[in-house]
Amino acid sequence: MPKYISSMTRIYLLSLLATAIALLAGCGERQKEQTVKVGILHSTTGTMASSEEHVIDAVQLAIKEINESNYLPGIKLEAIVRDGHSNETIFAQQAEDLLARQGVAVIFGGWTSASRKAMIPVLEKHDGLLFYPVQYEGAESSPNVVYTGAAPNQQIIPAVYWAMKDKGAKRFYLVGSDYVFPRTANEVIKDQIKALGGEIVGERYLPLGSEDVEEIVANIKESQPDFILNTINGDSNVAFFRALRAAGIESKDVPTMSFSVDENLLKSMGMEKHLLTDDYAAWNYFQSVPTRENRRFVDNFKKEYGEDSVTSDPVEAAYSAVYLWAEAVKKAALDKESITVEMTQPNVVLDELGNRSFQAPGGIVFIDPQNQHIYKTARIGRIKQDGQFEVEWQSDAPVRPAPYPIFRPMESWDEYLAMLKKGWNGQWSAPPE
Repeated sequence: MPKYISSMTRIYLLSLLATAIALLAGCGERQKEQTVKVGILHSTTGTMASSEEHVIDAVQLAIKEINESNYLPGIKLEAIVRDGHSNETIFAQQAEDLLARQGVAVIFGGWTSASRKAMIPVLEKHDGLLFYPVQYEGAESSPNVVYTGAAPNQQIIPAVYWAMKDKGAKRFYLVGSDYVFPRTANEVIKDQIKALGGEIVGERYLPLGSEDVEEIVANIKESQPDFILNTINGDSNVAFFRALRAAGIESKDVPTMSFSVDENLLKSMGMEKHLLTDDYAAWNYFQSVPTRENRRFVDNFKKEYGEDSVTSDPVEAAYSAVYLWAEAVKKAALDKESITVEMTQPNVVLDELGNRSFQAPGGIVFIDPQNQHIYKTARIGRIKQDGQFEVEWQSDAPVRPAPYPIFRPMESWDEYLAMLKKGWNGQWSAPPE
């Protein structure tokens, strides 16, 4: 301090400084107290664990980035992670725990459509909000769900059209796990192939997690399709492709288009991933997408989880979902100096979701306010020996989501889903035999 300031003045100024420091410290404490719990609900055990555990990583990475960058000033996100055990009933129970007892503001979770549908009544009961990151069969638009994965017109329908028009396929064999997504997706596929003059030469299902694939593969060989359309989920894919090759059914002769095989599943196959070389998968994102945002995302993901970690479509969709939610929270706090816990509540976020956008790793995505699905770029990739994908085709622009496939009226899809559920004793997957 300058020498001409008196001792009393010095004492007074130091007192003011000490008070200011104390107030700032108090503000910091109050800011730390503004903690918002968010739920992460995926399978870390069971047949879906190999796919879902990496989606947990994506959500946690986004949460870490948001917290460290002060993306949401005034609050800190705290992740509450729960295991769905690859079982739709447990998903519903865990959603109940997260909403009723943990008090989470939002849930990021689910992979199978059975898990999502089991959670919806719980979400409705508690006015909860779910961001669901995986492609699905459509015929749904819940006000309690934001669908950041593909609707049928953003994945399934373009892939079938491409197989017929670009690859000349006419005869198709449908194989899938026995629950609501494969069953309903294949109804969409059958309608489309019939409209385009193609033929379904076989259709078989196996229980989720089953490795009993020999009879199905024998039937494929007998049916002699041009193309296999695969909606098997989880570890069953390993047994399926192993049996295909053992039966002499090779990619070059009868290609397979998969709708749930991604980079992480291929990585989990280790040396056997070569079994899928030159087959195809339809997604909206691949790790190989050459955007600046994706290079940054992949680098950060590897830095966080190890150099051998890989990203995938559900990983990217889950990561983007957290930022889309955060964008809605920021919109609710527009013109405010900080964000309060109240601004993160589901009813507030839902009011701000329409047209929220994010420059995602795979390209810009934004929410359709009419149905809470995401505009997304459709892509088809050919599987390479290293377990990555070479993009063979992509849409010219993000595709507007159409949850209800145009081949049937909305009421017809609702009736079909009701029939499935009734036939499965009120569940969304076939009961064990």
